[in-house]
Parts: sequence; structure tokens; C-alpha cells
Amino acid sequence: MGAVIIDGKTIAQKVKDEIKGEVQKLRQGLQPGLAAILVGDNPSSAIYVRNKRKACEAAGIYSEEHHLETHTSQEKLLELIDALNHNHRIHGILVQLPLPKQINAESVLERVSPDKDVDGFHWVNLGKLFAGFPSFIPCTPFGILKMLQYHDIQIQGKHAVIVGRSNIVGKPVGMLLLQQHATVTICHSKTEDLPSICRQGDILIAAVGRAKMITGDMVKPGAAVIDVGINRLDSGKLVGDVDFESVSQTAGWISPVPGGVGPMTIAMLLYNTVSSAKRTLKN
Repeated sequence: MGAVIIDGKTIAQKVKDEIKGEVQKLRQGLQPGLAAILVGDNPSSAIYVRNKRKACEAAGIYSEEHHLETHTSQEKLLELIDALNHNHRIHGILVQLPLPKQINAESVLERVSPDKDVDGFHWVNLGKLFAGFPSFIPCTPFGILKMLQYHDIQIQGKHAVIVGRSNIVGKPVGMLLLQQHATVTICHSKTEDLPSICRQGDILIAAVGRAKMITGDMVKPGAAVIDVGINRLDSGKLVGDVDFESVSQTAGWISPVPGGVGPMTIAMLLYNTVSSAKRTLKN
């Protein structure tokens, strides 16, 4: 039979269409604005920022791009963030990671106002997510939740196994699924007998950054498998953390790479930006 493909492009477009409608209603008095900061010349980062800008334009969201030289000092970057924090036209601030070595990423992410932290990386927003209070949800975990909901994949009462414990994906997606009443197991590099734990997952999320690490024999028959990884092989081909060929024979649903989680991350960034703009109307 083979697994049902969870097409992130299609789901993301539906989300973006809804956002465009929201923006058109808002723009009579307010246009949501997103500022992206790119430090250096990382080609992958440049592509991400360009895609985000295009998505903003299509949705009617105002966007600014601030491209700084690789040798930019941390002080100069923090000054730019401070200025954007006080810019009333900007409702969301995105600092593209990774940053050059001379810059402390934690200090930079902490400097972004929690009210404009549409990436959901600030410790205030992560703390709110952990405590179950309304906050900006990190975009990739938020996108994963939307993908599962779009396909009516049951979360409540199910066992979700997450491979990867980053603050950007692993931990927050665990919290999100816990709030949806899943039983959650978070695995990592020190986990013993990883294959047997993965096989317990009704929902399996791979977010470790190792090409084709999850194979068909590690997946419970009928499971929903979400692949967050983006890895480039020596051949130049992009693949995920999941061995798509073998896992798709066992899983019930599977997200591809590319075209799975990636488009959803951008869609949820726009969603968070519009949500931020709406909050300013209430204040």
C-alpha cells in the first residue's frame, strides 16, 4: 500500500490563503510587518530569508531585510534589534540562524522583544509554552501540529516519540503534543535501544540532523512519521532524517523532504506575525 504523503506545500498554502484573508481585513487600519536579519553569507540562510520575504509579499505582509556583513560585531547587531523592537511598523523580528562565531546567539535571541519574537525562541515564550499559557509557538513545532491536525491524525491518548531534544524543535513539539494529551517520549544521542523506543510511537518525529537515520524497521506499522531533518548528500540531493523509501512501506503517513515541514515553518511564521499585529490592536 505505502504511506499517505503529508504534503506540507498543500497544507502551507491553505494556511497562507487564510492569512492573506486576515491581512486584507487588518490592512484597513494596520499592515503586519516582519523584519528579517541575516548576518553573513550563508547560502542556505539567504535562501530561507528570500523565501520568507516572498511569502510575506504574497500574503500582503510588509517585510524588511537587514543583511549585515559576516564580521559584524555583536554590539551592532544588538543595536539593530533594539531599533526594531521600538519600530511600530514591525510586529515580528526574525534573526536567521546560524550566526557567525563572534556573536552569542543566546544573547541575541534574548534581546528580541518577547512581544515580537515570532520565531518563539525567547525564553519567556518557551516558558509560557511549557506552562500552558498563550505565547508565540516555535514555527516548526507549530507546523508539525497543523500537519497532524490537517490529516485528522489522532493525538490524544497516543504515544508520540520524538528523536531530538533541541529548544527549536524537540522540546517544544513535545510540549505541544503533551498539551494535546499525547504521551510523549523524547529521545536523544544517549538513549539506549533507540529502535525499540521508536517502534512504540504512534507518532514519530525525527529532528536530529542525520541523513536517513530512521529506517523502516524502526517504525510501528501505521505510524505517522514527521521528518524535520534537512541533510545534503555528497551527490547534492536533499534528504531528511528518515529513510523515505523503507519507512513509507511501513508507516501510515509520512512527510517528505523537501516539501514537508519546511513550507509549514514559513506559513506559521506568517501566522505568528499576523497574531502579533492583532495583539497591538487590543493593547
